[in-house]
Amino acid sequence: MPHSVDNPDDWEPVAPGQGLAVTAEALYLINLLLLPVIAFITLLILYFRTITNAPTLAACHLRQTLSASLWAGFLLLAVNLIIVLTGGYQSANVWMLVIIYFTCCHATLVLLGVVGLAKAMAGQCYRFPLVGRDL
Repeated sequence: MPHSVDNPDDWEPVAPGQGLAVTAEALYLINLLLLPVIAFITLLILYFRTITNAPTLAACHLRQTLSASLWAGFLLLAVNLIIVLTGGYQSANVWMLVIIYFTCCHATLVLLGVVGLAKAMAGQCYRFPLVGRDL
């Protein structure tokens, strides 16, 4: 039976902070896929403005997405440093490192973000494996 807008009893309750949690996860994915700097700055502003009085669900997702974003930035800088140390951008090793980075690291971070977004939309806390902060 489809849900009706006219009957509010058909809708499931929204967990406190769920909208903020979904926003944090969406900004994390936008940071990785569409607008890297702009989405990260927006996530930082959102984090510092709301973390002190955010509900538990929102605080969990804000902490996780900020931590994972910082790790993603660190990994990107590390790959660039390795490229420079192994012969620069004119070296044959560049494409090998870039392909390995995007296949392993970047794709994994995106997948974790999609799982985090699904958990936020379900109203559940989520800790990113390896790169997430302890709850």
